[in-house]
Amino acid sequence: MLTDMRILVVEDDIQLADVLTDALSDQQYVVDLAKDGESALEWINTWTYDLVVMDITLPKLDGISLCKRLRDRGLSLPILMLTARDTIADKITGLDAGADDYMVKPFDIQELMARVRALIRRGMPEASAILTWGQLQINAVKHEVHYEGQEFFPTPKEYALLELLVSNGRRVMSRAGIIDRLWNLQDSPTEEAVKSHIKALRSKLKSVNAPDDLIETVHGLGYRMK
Repeated sequence: MLTDMRILVVEDDIQLADVLTDALSDQQYVVDLAKDGESALEWINTWTYDLVVMDITLPKLDGISLCKRLRDRGLSLPILMLTARDTIADKITGLDAGADDYMVKPFDIQELMARVRALIRRGMPEASAILTWGQLQINAVKHEVHYEGQEFFPTPKEYALLELLVSNGRRVMSRAGIIDRLWNLQDSPTEEAVKSHIKALRSKLKSVNAPDDLIETVHGLGYRMK
């Protein structure tokens, strides 16, 4: 699982929206919620998403029109479309609009999670499943981390933080930038929480003989890999 993946849920049914955001958040995805098509466009203009889960029937701008607009702009991000209409014609309409997959309500939440994982993997270059930095290796599909062949076990948020830092290499990630990538807007922590996660992650890296400064602090700016 790629735990710094960001997903936009576009759903105006409050109860279903809560179910979807809770289920996706439990899988350590960063989840934002838009309740109509126009708001979804604003979110997509602001953030980079790895997947959009959208209902067809939406206020202001329906899901078919939203999907077409995104594809007309050349955006290739995966789109999973949800609908209460179970007909072949409706499915063809959704897929022709540019959706990558299609689920009919009511659906099994575990099946939806499997579809989400498959779509995110499909949108990734195969090589990006394995991340390395020196003797550190991250298998982003199996969710495993090794240093010099020794496996260690970060918490889900520590794992997401390490994956983010390795993905960015020598690029400095500010605490605010880390919060933007790894937490949704409703659950954003303080920057002190980021410091605590960094400290815990360094301790676990040290336990497998990684250098103390493998994660480097750039004072006044943030963190990067050394």
